[in-house]
Amino acid sequence: MKKIILFLVPFIFISCVKKIQPKVLGDEQSSSLPSQESWNSVVTFSDSGRVKAILHSDYIQTSEGSSKKNMKGNIVINLYDENGNHSSTITSNRGTADEETYYIEVEGNVIVTSNNGVVVKTEKMIWNQDRQIVMSETNVKITSSTEIINGVGFESDQFLRDYKVFKVSAISTR
Repeated sequence: MKKIILFLVPFIFISCVKKIQPKVLGDEQSSSLPSQESWNSVVTFSDSGRVKAILHSDYIQTSEGSSKKNMKGNIVINLYDENGNHSSTITSNRGTADEETYYIEVEGNVIVTSNNGVVVKTEKMIWNQDRQIVMSETNVKITSSTEIINGVGFESDQFLRDYKVFKVSAISTR
């Protein structure tokens, strides 16, 4: 009889312990979770069979019903001309791609480097895929083989051949 009591005593104590219920997210919390995630992604943008750009991102997420894709980590966008030749590269730390506007907005240590040697540095930039332009409303520094321009606000073709700075603060020749 003692053996049966000794055997049943632990079960009595275990059954008295409050069971932990897993938390279930409410509708508000679950709607903020991504519906799709992707790591070490490569996205190719093309038009009529011609590659326009290839985007590499460490992480991409999207939410249900949203046209925006959020990107984090190392982002590299290689841009190509109408003949399929590489023309320039955009790098940054994070960004957002909007499928409705065809804009890709990148932020954090943004550097655009063209094959002709022009380098643009800024903290925030937009690449408009339709118009094939890059633009920024923040501080920019443009370095070419002949000059260095500092200013605020910038727009250029994506090849950095024809660029303009809206509020120039300094120009120096090289």
